[in-house]
Amino acid sequence: MMQKIGKWLRGIKTRRLLITHRIKDGDDRLFFERKHSCPACHENLDQKELEAALYVCPSCDHHFRITPWERIKFLADGGVFHEFSADLESANPLSFPNYEDKLDSSIKKSGLKEAIVTGICRIEGKETVLAIMAFEFLGGSMGSVVGEKVTRAMLTAAEKHIPIIIFTASGGARMHEGIFSLMQMAKTSGAAALLNQLGVPFFIVLTDPTTGGVTASYAMLGDVILAEPGALVGFAGRRVVDGTIKEKLPDNFQTAEFQLEKGFVDAIVPRREMRKTLAYLIDTHTVQARGWK
Repeated sequence: MMQKIGKWLRGIKTRRLLITHRIKDGDDRLFFERKHSCPACHENLDQKELEAALYVCPSCDHHFRITPWERIKFLADGGVFHEFSADLESANPLSFPNYEDKLDSSIKKSGLKEAIVTGICRIEGKETVLAIMAFEFLGGSMGSVVGEKVTRAMLTAAEKHIPIIIFTASGGARMHEGIFSLMQMAKTSGAAALLNQLGVPFFIVLTDPTTGGVTASYAMLGDVILAEPGALVGFAGRRVVDGTIKEKLPDNFQTAEFQLEKGFVDAIVPRREMRKTLAYLIDTHTVQARGWK
């Protein structure tokens, strides 16, 4: 029995526990490399192998969730990204219990100040505003700061006469901020309408998962809406919808592929082709900048 337990523990160590460590940029914190198990096919993958594949499983093509900075690394020319609105941080307008603690915890775990990163970069030489949501920060929920950063990003695109690309990943509105969170749906939708009036190209990329108030607002208002393969895209959860309409739902309900079939998504683009596809869209959509001085 003890031999079996020892063998089992060694297997756990091989697959899951820390294998090597390295010091990064003189920081005394340890950054660990380890095996990752693909949630779709359960293949064990090295960190370096995953990075080289842009965090897409080489065996089954499952697209792992990635951070904004990991995405920026392979999207922006030379990884160069000029962030703006980085100083905005959430408050607690409703004095919601433990909200500050949850924010502090998310900041420490993710290394981000909020659930979205916004800035300007070039993709194959073409300047664009780029905004990327972070599901690892409170489920990518949209509170007042996320809504403000999205709106500022849209207005920056209008002011500079350049396109805007937003990668969505969200569980919806941030309940801790109540009506202040729900207001962001109207606010961001209004900014998206302004982009349309001004003739500024607006591209959306739906990543896993995109749900709730983000889906019900700016995520579905792009001139072109792309999605990563297998991304969960919807409004309410499957069980909520099932319990409401009292009907059996299709197995692929709320997948990017289902949304494409029903006409809510224009194209599904694998991650390795995303940079080239976005560069093509920027190149073929002229900024008209009607009425903006």
